[in-house]
Amino acid sequence: MLRLRFNEDGLIPVIAQDYRTGEVRMFAWANEEAIKKTLETGFAHYYSRSRKQIWKKGETSGETQRVREVRVDCDEDVLIYVVDQEKNRACHTGERNCFFRTIKGDKVSKPLPFEALQRLEEILKERIEKKPDGSYTAKIVSQGKDRVLQKLGEESVEALIALKNGKAGDIRAETADLLYFLVLSLILSDVEVTEVLEELIRRMK
Repeated sequence: MLRLRFNEDGLIPVIAQDYRTGEVRMFAWANEEAIKKTLETGFAHYYSRSRKQIWKKGETSGETQRVREVRVDCDEDVLIYVVDQEKNRACHTGERNCFFRTIKGDKVSKPLPFEALQRLEEILKERIEKKPDGSYTAKIVSQGKDRVLQKLGEESVEALIALKNGKAGDIRAETADLLYFLVLSLILSDVEVTEVLEELIRRMK
């Protein structure tokens, strides 16, 4: 382990970042023992300054964090736990992450661009499962996988035409439609968006 720079209380700040979506899930503190427990068990451990003890995230709620990697900043005084959030609700309030408000106190209403495909995947899975009234996703899925694939083909052609014509607004709109049907098709094929992105990463030189 690198020679981490703990503060005068023997603590170091830790940011939990979601492996799948990239979003920041939470912030907490850790001491050396908590970090060692994290590395040994593969689950996120932190140090509570109020209780003055080490705690495992999700030990009582079941909302554990499986740690894929621990990253260190350039000054070696801040850590990132790259995590899989087990039940998708990291905050004790029930929110998906602890940073759900703006500086004005308004609730954050939309994900950041880098989260978009995985968050879309979550929404589509929920629509398929719950089949809410008026849901286009539930309706087209009920028509069968072949119908969804047909729409994917149609949107591919429309995106190509938009790219050929070179109008930025049309390109954005048609590409968004294409991505929607691509993600929906992946879900019906039991392939995660993250798996596709991992394959893309493997091809990077």
